Amino acid sequence: MDRSLPRLWPPAAGLFSGALGLAAGELWSSVIGGAGPVIVVGNRVVDGVPRGVKTWAIDTFGTNDKVALITGVLVITAVYSALVGIRAAKKFANGAVGIGIFALVGVFAATTGRDPSAKDFGPLVFAFVVALVALWFLIARPQQRAVPSADGKSNALVNRRQFLVLGGGAAAATAVTAVGARALTGPDPVKQSAQPIPKTVMKLPSTPAGAQIDVPNMTPFLTPNDRYYRIDTALVVPRLNANTWKMKVGGLVKQELEVTYADLRDGRFGDLVEHDCTLMCVSNEVGGGLIGNARWTGIPLRKVLEVAGVQERAEQIFARSTDGFTAGFPTKLAFDGREALIAIGMNGEPLPAKHGYPARLVVPGIYGYVSAVKWLERITLTTFADDEGYWIPRGWATLAPIKTSSRIDVIGSNGRIGPAPAGATPIAGVAWAQHTGIAKVEVQIDDGQWVEATLAADGGLDTWRQWKYVWDAKTGDHQVAVRATDKTGFTQRAERVDVAPDGAEGYHTVLVSINKA
Repeated sequence: MDRSLPRLWPPAAGLFSGALGLAAGELWSSVIGGAGPVIVVGNRVVDGVPRGVKTWAIDTFGTNDKVALITGVLVITAVYSALVGIRAAKKFANGAVGIGIFALVGVFAATTGRDPSAKDFGPLVFAFVVALVALWFLIARPQQRAVPSADGKSNALVNRRQFLVLGGGAAAATAVTAVGARALTGPDPVKQSAQPIPKTVMKLPSTPAGAQIDVPNMTPFLTPNDRYYRIDTALVVPRLNANTWKMKVGGLVKQELEVTYADLRDGRFGDLVEHDCTLMCVSNEVGGGLIGNARWTGIPLRKVLEVAGVQERAEQIFARSTDGFTAGFPTKLAFDGREALIAIGMNGEPLPAKHGYPARLVVPGIYGYVSAVKWLERITLTTFADDEGYWIPRGWATLAPIKTSSRIDVIGSNGRIGPAPAGATPIAGVAWAQHTGIAKVEVQIDDGQWVEATLAADGGLDTWRQWKYVWDAKTGDHQVAVRATDKTGFTQRAERVDVAPDGAEGYHTVLVSINKA
């Protein structure tokens, strides 16, 4: 390393240059549109990782998987930038090549991603230029101005004070650039365009009487919007304005349609309806939390398709999101009596941005990866041979009905799974068999007999159903298991099955300690 620079200066200069370049790329993306460098690379990682890595990420980070991915990209960028700074101190050309290599990674990501756009290249080029200029200013310029000292050693004009000034200046420039990028995005279009759900909606009664089990801290029948799980491929939540949003309906139809938010809200396709429906991610492990129940407001999908006119050979409804995600399911599911919706509301409010504002699909009975497209951009009537949804080439099943299952949520009166005092101990949870309905839930203590639990009131075929069993608990450690039977007479399987390729199976079992009363 060139001794004319303080030891920490080259890696710090590289880090500052990389950070400033990324911030500049985000700034430029705010000016011209397109995605910033971090999002371009992050999206490519999401698209390219094997199925097992995706499942591991969700298992490990849950709904924070996107934060973890972006953090990982930033950490790798920071380490790489520091190494580039060290190389540049030895020979500036090497540092320039290092920045160029990282820019090429971005170009590759933009070129091969799910939705290549020319707008993505401008921010990448701008980030490269800014990072290169910053690196020259922080590395090459001080070296060029170095003068021999009395002992003959090179002495660059970077002392401790200048180190702090230049470093602080670079950090401040990075922060100002990043804040500027944020400011240029303007007012939040979701807040600007969100409108109350019309009063003309064909409303359901409030939560069905008896659908909520009376156990402290029991899972609510309707999951609050801020607690509803989120799994999708969008690293940044799309910020769409309902006043300018449009969705196209095309493909194997008799006439193509262009649908606006006002069309859905104000009666072009008939009255809005409410429907309680449980949605679930295929990556939900046995006993997992990637499932939620909400009251959705929207237009029945069949009404829109009836206006378009579905051709006879259209076997798949193929939907696309503004973030490039796609999913498809059999056309017949829009016409078999289930309330498949183009939803604009969730639990009585306009859709939250992270759950698909201004419009999304809600299709009862099938996993989200083949149906629950958020931020709708297009619906195409097609065949399974002609179009495959995002996750199908990645090894997941084409048809994905949600499997009958159950979960233990509470053991004891403290609102969690033990430990609990001996004596009368409530065990409670939820069971689901969407568009079929739950007929029975049974509980097993250790290796004893299966005993039937008390079911809450039925909230509908498309919702989960709560259950409760009061156990005369004895002191010691016990294993508690649950299983559900749906209204066709099918009882869920005992054997554990992995989430891939079409959903997990197996009894949910937990260990609980019972203490003396």
